[in-house]
Amino acid sequence: MYEAAHAQPEGESTVARLALTAAEYGYDGLVVRNHGDASPEYDRADLAETYGIDLVDGVEIRTDDPSRASGFVGNHRDRRTIVAVHGGSVELNRFAVEQPAVDVLAHPLSDDGDVNHVIAKTAAENGVHLEWSLREVLRADGGARVEAIRGLRKLRELIEQYDAPYVVSADATSHLQLRAPREVGALGAVLDCSPEWIEAGLSAWGAIADRNRTRTSDRFVEPGVRLGPDGDGES
Repeated sequence: MYEAAHAQPEGESTVARLALTAAEYGYDGLVVRNHGDASPEYDRADLAETYGIDLVDGVEIRTDDPSRASGFVGNHRDRRTIVAVHGGSVELNRFAVEQPAVDVLAHPLSDDGDVNHVIAKTAAENGVHLEWSLREVLRADGGARVEAIRGLRKLRELIEQYDAPYVVSADATSHLQLRAPREVGALGAVLDCSPEWIEAGLSAWGAIADRNRTRTSDRFVEPGVRLGPDGDGES
């Protein structure tokens, strides 16, 4: 299972501190998901060896202009293992799920955002994962938390109805905001989600990373076809 978090300079904790905490909590990997204008500097291989956890180089593209977002996706796609789009407005959410080059539509319910049947269906068609982000449930209170719970229940229904891919995250900006998988599962149970559903969403981050690393390897030709030991294509 993997988590995805924002590190310094955007978050409050360094990549190393987040990796240490994630490893202590039993995660197999951590996606560093800073926005493109606040990318941290870190030695991925060194930290992975030090803490025994997979570090995934990700980016969360943030802009209110879908046309600019398209350019950013193209710029980051060949350089980042996981490319996400910072969701919110219906227009931006629609843009993100229409792009097969996008891996994740991040927190699509933020800033009064919404996910409807069209967005869920399009996400399923293009393989764009919808993030089931628990950040508002964990860190908001009062009416904002109630609204967040209502939104997550609706989002899960749409994910299940259209069999859309999804990821689960606490969307932490500090190691203190990380939650162990069992804690995430317990919160999911309160929201009527099975432990298996939550685990699948946490594990999906790792599956995306594995798929994209394979696609960028020298031996990948196209889905289902890789170069054999003699350089010939094999299925």
